[in-house]
Amino acid sequence: MRLAAKWRDQGLRFPGLDAGDLRQVLVANDRVEVVRMGRGEPIILVPGLAGGWRLLAPLARRLAAHHEVILYGLRGDRSLLVDPRGNALSDYARDLAALIDHLHLERPTVFGVSFGAAVALELAVTEPGRLGALVVQGVEAQFRAGLGATIARRVLERFPLPSDNQFLNQFFNILHGGHPEPGPLAEFVIERCWETDQAVMARRLQALEGFDVSDRLWQIDVPTLVLAGSKDMVVPPSRHHALADAITGARFETIDGAGHIGFLTHPGDIVRHVRRLVHDRQRSFC
Repeated sequence: MRLAAKWRDQGLRFPGLDAGDLRQVLVANDRVEVVRMGRGEPIILVPGLAGGWRLLAPLARRLAAHHEVILYGLRGDRSLLVDPRGNALSDYARDLAALIDHLHLERPTVFGVSFGAAVALELAVTEPGRLGALVVQGVEAQFRAGLGATIARRVLERFPLPSDNQFLNQFFNILHGGHPEPGPLAEFVIERCWETDQAVMARRLQALEGFDVSDRLWQIDVPTLVLAGSKDMVVPPSRHHALADAITGARFETIDGAGHIGFLTHPGDIVRHVRRLVHDRQRSFC
């Protein structure tokens, strides 16, 4: 498929990694894919419920113009079998800590989106010394297991679905914050999300049901940025704002017009806010 200039500018040249370095590394007794690109202050991107690190690749390319960006796969990514290991958010957080150790990173910036933001928060409250700064988008301090999430998990657990299932594809559209403009971006989101096995999605939804850091946020002592899409239908901006208010010194920013996947639809705004956070952190050490 040939991409129009507006889509090429969003970095959807997939699956080519351009200057990215893809390899497998041993993390917590398992081999995971790790991609490193760019130079500068390191930023680890933690992927969401589905789509893996590949869904974050367009944002990574933009950030890599000024930073070293590390993408990695969560346990279960691109697997046809349910991972038999632990499935609590704390297990995913320990994997992230092990990756930081393996790569010999000293207090990197950790940027998590959606499920990955919950993982980043879990690490920030349990081992704050691992992080130099924290960025989260699409998360709140406690998962609210609404009817929609419960139904979604039960369907994913019990019924094999084709990759062109219209019901779930409409759910993916909600991630945009409304009906998306037809084109490569909408197709990119659906294709990447379906690369994650539905049983893995179900287990991650189950892990989220036990997520609650609301009484531990006081332990976060690093510069923190909470980003909210103004049209986020999954985690409304008001809940993002409440999270930021509960973290000492955290900054809250709204991405106008963005939904739950603002990191894809509004990457320029995301990069600008992240660069400001990293710059302010560097200045504080001078």
